[in-house]
Amino acid sequence: MSIHHMVDAWAYALASVGLVSLVSFAGAFTLYLNQMRVHRMLLYLVSFSTGSLLGDAFIHLLPETVEVQGFGLEVSLYVLLGILVSFVIEKFIHWQHCHVLPSKNHTHPLAFLNLFGDAVHNFIDGLIIAASYLVSIPLGIATTLAVVFHEIPQEIGDFGVLLHGGFKPSRALLFNFLTALTAIAGALVALALGTASEAIPLFLVPFAAGNFIYIAGADLIPELHKQVQPVESVLQVLALLAGIGVMVGAGIYALIGAA
Repeated sequence: MSIHHMVDAWAYALASVGLVSLVSFAGAFTLYLNQMRVHRMLLYLVSFSTGSLLGDAFIHLLPETVEVQGFGLEVSLYVLLGILVSFVIEKFIHWQHCHVLPSKNHTHPLAFLNLFGDAVHNFIDGLIIAASYLVSIPLGIATTLAVVFHEIPQEIGDFGVLLHGGFKPSRALLFNFLTALTAIAGALVALALGTASEAIPLFLVPFAAGNFIYIAGADLIPELHKQVQPVESVLQVLALLAGIGVMVGAGIYALIGAA
């Protein structure tokens, strides 16, 4: 890896995770919108996010990995590890779920559990974004877009969980932002390790693909299946295709830039 690329990777990665951290304030917009409208908007955002995550995994992350390493057992194990780690993290969070009703003088334990889970998730996002930039700048940009598109509906949902758990809006936004900052820590870890060893990005890129596939398949698509009205379903499919289309566009842009 050249010094020039290394400097660019650090600059782009830190700027990108900074942008991702700011997405944590997306929940504030829901305070001024009708809840029914927010719910419908979230479904379309989730659809778009699903397409962008799957698109980045299958159009950018996996092809980049195969081009460098081939498609052998090692790559398959890294992808499966990404799926497994995501499953274990979510399993732990659900296992720790505590059914205590919120009140004015009591904050629901689930709210703090949500913050912990979000912090871990954002840390992994930071690892993934930085590792993608270490491989190539276009791959990093595409991955950042996929993460941002996913973070918008997630942060809106997290904000709602915190409000339901007894947090005041200002406190919910602050804590959401603080957990978002773990993405910066994740990026710094990946950049430091990746600078020392070029094997780190080769592991984290297929790991990221597994992570994205799990989120899209296990978390987002089941939410979309809850809506069965024909018109809404068609709009969700179109939003999903639009998310994939953005990743296709990012790939075409990268090819033109490399030509």
